[in-house]
Amino acid sequence: MSLIRLEPRGQASKAMVYATPLLAVALTLLSGFILFLLLGFDPVKALHAFFIDPVSSKRGIGELIVKATPLVLCAVGLAIGFRANVWNIGAEGQLTMGAIAGGGLALAFYGEGGWWLLPLMVIGGAAGGMAWAAIPAYLRIRFNASEILTSLMLTYVALLALNYLVHGPYRDPDGFAFPESRLFEADAVMPILWSGTRVHLGTAFALFAVAAGWVLIARTFIGFQIKVIGLTPAAAGYAGFDQKRIIWLSLLLSGGLAGIAGMGEIAGPIGQITPSVSPGYGFTAIIVAFLGRLHPVGILLAALLMALSFIGGEAAQIAMGLPKAITGVFQGMLLFFLLACDVLIRYRVRIGARRAVA
Repeated sequence: MSLIRLEPRGQASKAMVYATPLLAVALTLLSGFILFLLLGFDPVKALHAFFIDPVSSKRGIGELIVKATPLVLCAVGLAIGFRANVWNIGAEGQLTMGAIAGGGLALAFYGEGGWWLLPLMVIGGAAGGMAWAAIPAYLRIRFNASEILTSLMLTYVALLALNYLVHGPYRDPDGFAFPESRLFEADAVMPILWSGTRVHLGTAFALFAVAAGWVLIARTFIGFQIKVIGLTPAAAGYAGFDQKRIIWLSLLLSGGLAGIAGMGEIAGPIGQITPSVSPGYGFTAIIVAFLGRLHPVGILLAALLMALSFIGGEAAQIAMGLPKAITGVFQGMLLFFLLACDVLIRYRVRIGARRAVA
């Protein structure tokens, strides 16, 4: 008889719903401590370089916000879909298409822009992401194809399209054949919100997405439909809720927000279209959504944590010579521990042999 066992709870623990992300973060830090020790690094210095040094200055805090911005935009849209059991895994591709569409407008009106160009790019970025998300939405509704596979595969098509464009039509004619576009003119660049940093207008979009996402889920009838369809599809069908409409809404909304995130990257910190628009924000946003418990405010906090893993990994590489893969290792460990700890929501740990029933 095992001395440690899992015992089913009578009902899901609400306390554990919010405690398990904190437990997952703690276990990730502990595992990181052990990992650095095994690799021959001083674990205290390594963790300090990873999590403390990057945010010890105004510039560092600004970089944290810049990295968190696309994560928030992508994750809020994904979370709404996940609540309705619509599994969009292709936010990275939708982000890329948003950058292609929004950046294409900046290049098309190069030298002719005005105050209207940046709003047009935002609309174009959203439209590009929505158009790319509409493909798995149509395939799901028309042929019952899994949006997990279709959205994921379309990501690689989007990346190949970006690679073609920066080597061809989008390439800077005065760029000595480097695969990148012209630097955007001033009218096509996001204004800076915090002087001395790179925090730009996209951050305001992310905060608005958090507020709007909370209102949609908590205060609207559509949000109620999303939750019912996700929890009890049979009851939703009995109530007459249109599941096809929710599928379209979820995918188009998440695609649009991811597209705005991509446009914000090329019009913000990058300032042009390059072969690499994102270091994987669309994929990381999946972890952010679940770490934030699919709640917009939780997503905001989780995005800051995951953004810290990006800038912390870069800082640790420079300061201590840690491998580039360390960022992915920490993100992977965090997801693993989050999924493992989620067991505690419906099960409790019991220590000691089970008592025999007379």
